[in-house]
Amino acid sequence: MGTLQDLRPGKTARVIGLDKSCQGFERFRLLDLGVVPGTEITHALDNPLHEPLAYFIRGAVIALRKEQAAKILIEVKE
Repeated sequence: MGTLQDLRPGKTARVIGLDKSCQGFERFRLLDLGVVPGTEITHALDNPLHEPLAYFIRGAVIALRKEQAAKILIEVKE
């Protein structure tokens, strides 16, 4: 288990949950984007400045900052 910010480009992971520090508006935003347990996420594009990062989530490309990605707990698929 790790966090989404550690996922390498081209790799896919399954969401385990959100960190307990993710509260309020930020938590609701991630849930509304489809970041719920069981969802598969693929690291789509890497930015040369490494922020924001792009991920494929439920058929859409979503950009997240490292601080946001660090609050998403994942399990990397082999």
